[in-house]
This record gives sequence, C-alpha cells and structure tokens, in this order.
Amino acid sequence: MEKVVYQATGRRKSSVAQVRMMPGTGKFIINGRDFVEYIPSAAIRLDVLQPINLTGTGSQYDIYVNVNGGGISGQAGAIRLGVSRALLLVNPDFRGPLKKAGLLTRDPRETERKKYGLRKARRAPQFSKR
Repeated sequence: MEKVVYQATGRRKSSVAQVRMMPGTGKFIINGRDFVEYIPSAAIRLDVLQPINLTGTGSQYDIYVNVNGGGISGQAGAIRLGVSRALLLVNPDFRGPLKKAGLLTRDPRETERKKYGLRKARRAPQFSKR
C-alpha cells in the first residue's frame, strides 16, 4: 500500500524548509536529527509547534524536514510556515484557524544590504572631532 505524503515549502529570511508529512505516530525529524535536539530553545520549539497544536494533529503525522540557510530563528519560522502549508494540504478546513493565527503569511522582512561608507546597513562610523 502506498503512503500518502504531503509536501510543502516554507521560507523565512534566508532559510528554506522542505516539509514532508505522512500519517504516522508523531515523529518530528529535522535534517536527520530529533526535533528537541535540533532546536534546543523551548520558546522557539513552541513557535514551531504552533500550527500542529492549533489544529490538534500532534500525534497523527510524522514530519520530516530538510532546512538550510540562515540561523535557528529563521529556520524555525521557515519550518512553521512549511508545516502550516502541509496541514492545508491534509485538510482545507484548517485554513480558517491557521489564517486567523497568521500562520499562512510569509514574513517578507529580509536583511538590508550594507552600504559603502557605513559599518552596517545604517550604522555610521563613530564621529571624532579631532
């Protein structure tokens, strides 16, 4: 028997997460490592699990994620969006609660580029009178 696989992509800052959901026991694997091991911060873990807790599908699906680029926070945001989109494929009725919680909107904020003559994008060098 062929297993049903729901695939979705999430992006945040410079991170890209490819999420695969399939019916199972609730395993959450990120880049071949356990979810808790990959994301040590409890606050960020709660953020990633928000769409799963909101829809009540915690132990119904195994989630496998490949994520690259950016840091932990950006990767967590990308995983959250990818999981939300995959849940939409599972059941279109989840759209209302997910949209109301703001989980289906891609965060458009990106890092501003560095400008010449400045230390960072907007940080000017320190002024010295003499």
